[in-house]
Amino acid sequence: MALLTSRFADGLAVGSDLVAAAESAVNQALRGLDKPPDLVCFFVCGDDPDDVSRAGLRAMSMVPGAAVVGCSSTGVIGDGQGVEITPAVSAWAAVLDGARLTTFALDSLRTEEQFVVVGLPERVPDDRVAIMFADPYSFPTDGFVERSGEVLGGLPLIGGLANSLQGRGAVRLFADGKVYTEGAVGVLLGGEVNVGTVVSQGCRPIGPSMAVTGTEDNLLLELAGQPALARLEEIVSALDEDDRDLVAAGLQIGIAIDEYAERHERGDFLIRGVLGIDPDREAVAIGDVVDIGRTVRFQVRDAATADEDLYELLDAHREEFGRVEGALLFACNGRGSAMFGSADHDTTAVSDILGPVGVAGFFSAGEIGPVGGQNHVHGFTASLLVFSSRPPSGQPYDR
Repeated sequence: MALLTSRFADGLAVGSDLVAAAESAVNQALRGLDKPPDLVCFFVCGDDPDDVSRAGLRAMSMVPGAAVVGCSSTGVIGDGQGVEITPAVSAWAAVLDGARLTTFALDSLRTEEQFVVVGLPERVPDDRVAIMFADPYSFPTDGFVERSGEVLGGLPLIGGLANSLQGRGAVRLFADGKVYTEGAVGVLLGGEVNVGTVVSQGCRPIGPSMAVTGTEDNLLLELAGQPALARLEEIVSALDEDDRDLVAAGLQIGIAIDEYAERHERGDFLIRGVLGIDPDREAVAIGDVVDIGRTVRFQVRDAATADEDLYELLDAHREEFGRVEGALLFACNGRGSAMFGSADHDTTAVSDILGPVGVAGFFSAGEIGPVGGQNHVHGFTASLLVFSSRPPSGQPYDR
């Protein structure tokens, strides 16, 4: 059990009796607070979707006065550790005096030409951030998140794609006493709440930055006036053996966030996967559509790079925002033991840099978070919502 702060606390319980685990995890979090919570988030990993639903209903019933959201997952984070592919429940509770909390449940309707998302509450000028958990099988998350800047008026959106040990059809979402089997749920935070985001994509650039000079849909045809495949082969041939192994394991590409920066280094890119090559057209297929004139740079990812990136970003956040009291952590299910050899890596990093704060979250099938002022869906990323101490008297609250 984690008794961490008076305003933020978390709990974790492991066991096949998910209802009992939910009771234990929520009680642990509540005991860490000095008064009843305003916001509770919880996450459930279990084999049977019906058991997951019952656990969620029990968790929500324990905090009738709070805004409550949660989801199923293939792993949970709480009490300073991660638990993967094992029945468990984690819970996080926060006292947010002066904050305004508005929960929501989203559904999508398909017209002849597009999806229409319904259920989003109206924005208020002092909204700070939106948290969202989505079912990746039923909700058009990529399209919604990419257009969320328009829909939410530039509001940061953070969270993750829910999942289940049983996959499609077994995802469960929870909001204010109700269980949802599709769509998305979340909460808008506004008013006097001091929050910031950290999105660690964990990649390292290789080769030079290059202008895109030829494209077709998601194919890069030319980079800096030369066939894209030839450029890539030239870069790979100059790498040492270790980096060539990383390229073989999963090459990435970064799309520069600021086209006008003098240099583009690690952290200056939105990371997308390299999906394959088209030898006949000497093209490279990537997981996004990039306009001619944009700057890109190939990237690799490994445990050491991802570790360094997360620690540096957390340290920079602490320097900017001061003392941190709590955080929600959404880590890709490809991180944890698969990348670092330990499911505890990301929550340990948070503790190492930010101190003993209330932290919980889940291992997601995709992470949501802002990069360069725009919201995106990511992969192999750690996405955090960080709650800092209140600003000095007379100063405005930061977004």
